[in-house]
Amino acid sequence: MALLSTPFQFKGLSLKNRIVMPPMCQYSVDAHDGTPTDWHFVHYVSRAVGGTGLIIVEMTDVEPDGRISNGDLGLWSDEQIPAYARIVSEVHKYGAKIGIQIAHAGRKAEDAEVPVSASAIAFPGARYKTPRALTTEEVKQMVVKFQDSARRAVEAGFDTIEIHGAHGYLIHQFHSPLTNQRDDEYGRDKALFGVEIIQAIKEVMPADMPLIMRVSAVEYVDGGYGLDYSTELCRRYKEAGVDIFHISSGGEGPIGSAGRPGVHPGYQVPLARAIKQALDVPVIAVGNLDDPKVAEASIGNGDTDLVAVGRGMLRDPYWALHAIHELSADELQPPKQYSRAF
Repeated sequence: MALLSTPFQFKGLSLKNRIVMPPMCQYSVDAHDGTPTDWHFVHYVSRAVGGTGLIIVEMTDVEPDGRISNGDLGLWSDEQIPAYARIVSEVHKYGAKIGIQIAHAGRKAEDAEVPVSASAIAFPGARYKTPRALTTEEVKQMVVKFQDSARRAVEAGFDTIEIHGAHGYLIHQFHSPLTNQRDDEYGRDKALFGVEIIQAIKEVMPADMPLIMRVSAVEYVDGGYGLDYSTELCRRYKEAGVDIFHISSGGEGPIGSAGRPGVHPGYQVPLARAIKQALDVPVIAVGNLDDPKVAEASIGNGDTDLVAVGRGMLRDPYWALHAIHELSADELQPPKQYSRAF
């Protein structure tokens, strides 16, 4: 039996296979109100029809100025809940489970008049503005905004929640020594902001709903942190309540003089394996896993529990069906409407 096809169970989350659609921004909210549109409905539901086990909705922000662009999703108002609930309900009809990534872009919020961050340090590049450092009280208020967005996600019916702590966005800006030069409690303990968000979100989640966190395991920028630092960071986050880690890398600045591994198939899988082994937690691996055999090997070798296929699913909404068909055609269970094609 193809391992990609095997079920995965953690707490109350039961997946029919090990295939994850990771969050990928669509920049498609034309009304700039943060509310999902018909594009998002079709985009996510088609991947459920296509056999994906777990779909994670793109970076969804806790306040309007927390978006990368004004075309991004948000969950800062109860009025936005019904549009998400519509997507969730339809995804469930096809046997998939669905989560949502809660986030704030921080200094990478390109359309914010004045972005905010841990410290007043701009992201490199002409299109980025110098952010304003959040006050200590504002940081505490931001924790509540994350909690409120998570509550709305639960009300919308999502099966799991992912906190975005990777790719140079706000939580990453707090836990990175490069961007956190504060002298308050959030500077002295760089994991504190993330820890408080985790604890606050767990308060509004059902006890059997797992909490996922996405982290950049290596920064790659000159002077950036490496795997030892991120492992201890994840240890703190696990102790605070994270159940599953979604392991990526980079995003806090331009690639430094040391470079990074070539972006060959599975190039980030060793990072996922290292976190999994060090902390004894389930992990989601990413990184050019479009080849079903590479994805299968990543699970078979014990490197990861779940595989996330991003660009492959942008190209092919039915990537999961095609991958399972390639690995083990006898196990394939396509929608009855499409069964004659297999």
